Amino acid sequence: MSTHPPFSGAKVALLCNGTLLTYQRDDKPDIPWPNLWDLPGGGREGEETPEECAERETLEEFGIVLDPAWFVYKRVYPGQGHGGLDTWFFVAQVPEGLFDQVVFGDEGQRWQVMTVEAFLAMDNAVDRLQHRLREFLARR
Repeated sequence: MSTHPPFSGAKVALLCNGTLLTYQRDDKPDIPWPNLWDLPGGGREGEETPEECAERETLEEFGIVLDPAWFVYKRVYPGQGHGGLDTWFFVAQVPEGLFDQVVFGDEGQRWQVMTVEAFLAMDNAVDRLQHRLREFLARR
């Protein structure tokens, strides 16, 4: 049984040589941030840890198995999620060629590998994730 405090979900920025794996969310009015560009991740299931949540969601959404050793940054954002629960943000430095293994799942309209700069400059991306990625980059 997990002893991890409750949280609503986790997102992960997968970085490789200045590029980032992204996807465009479905355009449905009943979901958060419809039609915006997003990063892998989502809601917690059961008693999983934040890392397990990010790993499972990446597998479900992109068919990619993350190695926990790739995580280079993690930060909790208190009270940012559904019901005022914490959310987690991770950055993983992934090996070259990993994005060639993407098998896109059934959530979202399309996926794209883009430069970090392009994602940060988008006006149709989830702004809180742009902010979190900028915070990471400022700490490097």
